Amino acid sequence: MARAILIVLDGLGVGGAPDAAAYGDLGSDTLANMATAAGGLAVPNLESLGLGNLHAIKGVAPVATARASYGRLVEVSAGKDSTTGHWELMGIVTEHPFPTYPDGFPQDVLDEFTRRSGWGVIGNKAASGTAIIAELGDEHRATRKLIVYTSADSVFQIAAHDEVCDLQELYRVCEVARELLQPPHQVSRVIARPFTGPAGAYARTPMRHDYSIAPPKELLLPVLQGAGVCVESIGKIYDLYAGVGIDKTYASKNNGEGMARLDEVYAAAADNTLILLNLVDFDMLWGHRNDPVGMRRGLEDFDRWLGGFLPRLQAGDLLLMTADHGNDPTTPSTDHSREMVPILACLGGCEQGADLGTHEGFMDVAATLAEYFGADGPRRGTSFLARLGDGSQA
Repeated sequence: MARAILIVLDGLGVGGAPDAAAYGDLGSDTLANMATAAGGLAVPNLESLGLGNLHAIKGVAPVATARASYGRLVEVSAGKDSTTGHWELMGIVTEHPFPTYPDGFPQDVLDEFTRRSGWGVIGNKAASGTAIIAELGDEHRATRKLIVYTSADSVFQIAAHDEVCDLQELYRVCEVARELLQPPHQVSRVIARPFTGPAGAYARTPMRHDYSIAPPKELLLPVLQGAGVCVESIGKIYDLYAGVGIDKTYASKNNGEGMARLDEVYAAAADNTLILLNLVDFDMLWGHRNDPVGMRRGLEDFDRWLGGFLPRLQAGDLLLMTADHGNDPTTPSTDHSREMVPILACLGGCEQGADLGTHEGFMDVAATLAEYFGADGPRRGTSFLARLGDGSQA
């Protein structure tokens, strides 16, 4: 059998990247800072895999013999958004950052959006998603104008109450925005942000939908398909790759659904299958809302699930766990942080891993998957497949 799983713990960085200061993220360390702020972690399964060997994490001790190979990846692309991180994991290095709009979008862009969509706009600023619906929800319902906002990332977000703009209409206007936003205003994602509830108690629904730009042709996923690999995705993975190179996709609105779906998909997976899962709650619910306690609980929930999943990993199957960027819930910012990300790699049937050290580039994940499936590797990237389970040192 040759089956591989890539789990992206969205936003779970492990310390500032070498260029963190250039992004205003000096001192960010999502995992360690969260563990300290939340009183320590209880993640025995991740600990046994070598998570505590990466650096000091309260409650997570280093182990003499790790059950997985462990290390860190340093992003080389320009930017720190989800699209950039996921693309690099599949072999695409983004040389120029996607545009951001800390002062809001140009008026001519909004005017054209209104002309094409038929909806007026309020907001137009960088803001937290929960904060802006609390601030502008009443005005939105009174004026029937859509709330458009952004963040430190390259996103055009549209929030609408389900009694003002139903879900299918919200998705339609997001598609209008996606078509409209071409260079020089080609943001990485347009995001539908539906919300519901009465005044004073507005709440976002789980029906978010991301509209990403199509990735460049060098993306690994179509290459794997050409080599006979079936690519299946769970959660927002499909949106981030705009469906390119994905054979089957399964909906998942939160971590719990994602983990449960992975159990099902893996149990049914045939030979030569790659399963991609994004666990979005670390980023969406806890990183962006500066909630270290929630993030700790979420990671402990993941660890409990992992304890049940690892014994089912079949001999020769490959499990990779990583992240796409940081999102430190202990800093004043509610946005992504420029951090290194963990890599934990388990090869079914191997009980001892290796110290992989620090790798320059998330695309080493793509190179490893390409070698595993016998496909052509990305233009940039070095496989660490031969190191897994050898117990050697970097």
